[in-house]
Amino acid sequence: MRQIILALALLYPAAALAQGATPPAATAQPAASPPPMVGDKPLVQVGKKPAAKKGEKSATPGKPQSIALRLQECQDIDDATKDRLICYDAIFKPQPKPKPPAAKGVSDCHFLKEEDERLTCYNGFADKIPRLPR
Repeated sequence: MRQIILALALLYPAAALAQGATPPAATAQPAASPPPMVGDKPLVQVGKKPAAKKGEKSATPGKPQSIALRLQECQDIDDATKDRLICYDAIFKPQPKPKPPAAKGVSDCHFLKEEDERLTCYNGFADKIPRLPR
């Protein structure tokens, strides 16, 4: 047992020094060197994606956002403005009816004819959605 511990005590620092020591010629790369290759393909660099700017959609173009997230994005626009109504109408296309039924869900708000009523209806349901992490 003592021999194993002694061997490890001698080999461990040597391994640590060998990992940290690189020849100076290997660290300096010419400015016009090609990217590292794996076989005949360039090595893929994995890192953080650039953060989405304010006002841009955070989801990828191929992945649709949920209705709740899109409604919460509309909540970021100033309250009682035409812009917020346009945002809601982009999610649910308005289809006014002469005598709309009472709204039981956010998707029923697009049947209202008056813009103020429609905006109030959307706001009422969007305010009830719990804030989801972004």
